[in-house]
Amino acid sequence: MRIGSIFQDSHFPLHLWLQAIQLITASKKGISTRQIQRAFNCSMKTAWLLTHRIREIMKPAKDGIGSPMGGEGSTLEADLTYVGRKAGTKVHPGTGHMRPVLALVQRDGAARSFHMPNVRADTLHAVLGSHASPKSKFMTDQEASFTTIGWNFASHGTVKHNADEYVRGDAHTNTVEGFFSILKRGMYGVYQNVSEAHLHRYLSEFDFRYSNREKLGVNDVQRTSLALKGAKGKRLTYETTH
Repeated sequence: MRIGSIFQDSHFPLHLWLQAIQLITASKKGISTRQIQRAFNCSMKTAWLLTHRIREIMKPAKDGIGSPMGGEGSTLEADLTYVGRKAGTKVHPGTGHMRPVLALVQRDGAARSFHMPNVRADTLHAVLGSHASPKSKFMTDQEASFTTIGWNFASHGTVKHNADEYVRGDAHTNTVEGFFSILKRGMYGVYQNVSEAHLHRYLSEFDFRYSNREKLGVNDVQRTSLALKGAKGKRLTYETTH
């Protein structure tokens, strides 16, 4: 079971691996490395690598490049936010600035979030073009980068946040903003200092739990089983995380 999986070359007992996976997949806002260290009485290095290996199995197939989200009759919401610490904040190396995150959330469905190198229109359009079905109804705020691609969808509803407009008919971005709320509570309240090099793994963790939540009929046991299915063929060593 260990060969060719995240468990290979690990001296951590397999039954404790399973407990750790269950804890992380069941916790809505995540569990810190320090909590894992205390729970399993291991070193910080072991706890740190353990949590990153578990995030690795929570990544979607092909790193999220698969079937586009949405489709005919579905509504997709897209929005941008920033995570990190403002300039001047005393943080660990590599964590001292705000980083843009784009999220796509299907109403009553899954979420995919992306650490963006920038928020230029062409960069956003490339991600949306790969991950969002043009047959979807598309909902955003009036960010210029979104309005210039909205024509490519079945319809494009917008709200004017800068004019304190948050809902107009079925046009709103409340779903994706709810996802961002969970993400930020985890990032700031649990993980606190996330380096840019590892941000994509944390995003995969929050995407996975949101896309396999109770509201969609996935309980804690099923969510753990789904994560375990992603363990095969995914190796992550301490050296490759640095």
